[in-house]
Amino acid sequence: MSTKMSPATTPAEAQDAVERVCGMIERLRDVIERETALVQKGELRDAAALEAVKAELAGALFAGGERLKANAPFLLQAAPASCAALKRVEETFRAVLQRNMVVLATAHAVSEGIVRRLSSDLARRVSPQIYGSTGQAATLNPKLGHPLAVSRTL
Repeated sequence: MSTKMSPATTPAEAQDAVERVCGMIERLRDVIERETALVQKGELRDAAALEAVKAELAGALFAGGERLKANAPFLLQAAPASCAALKRVEETFRAVLQRNMVVLATAHAVSEGIVRRLSSDLARRVSPQIYGSTGQAATLNPKLGHPLAVSRTL
């Protein structure tokens, strides 16, 4: 997906440039919506498989956005309707992105809680069940605990 960096000089080029960026945003939005749905269903491997497509679209979108920024005054004058449509697409994209971030943060918190609980359960199993001189259960010596290895890749 290459986006030419030459400035738009005609209304048709301006409209085309804005519509290309709108198309990229919509494709990225679709990918992010799929990712969100997959994470909600717990299909993390499938969600992670979308990473390459997301990265490619984000890179192309960045380049297209830079072209639009460089030509903003002309674009607003030559293709005002397309610029207004771009603004609506961006607003929709922001809402989808916000929902995605909430879902990902929730999944992260849940998985972190699971790992902490697992680690705690493992540590409890390894620690001796004895009472100290005060009559209270002895606390686990952190130096005696067994390590828990977790793979961060999905």
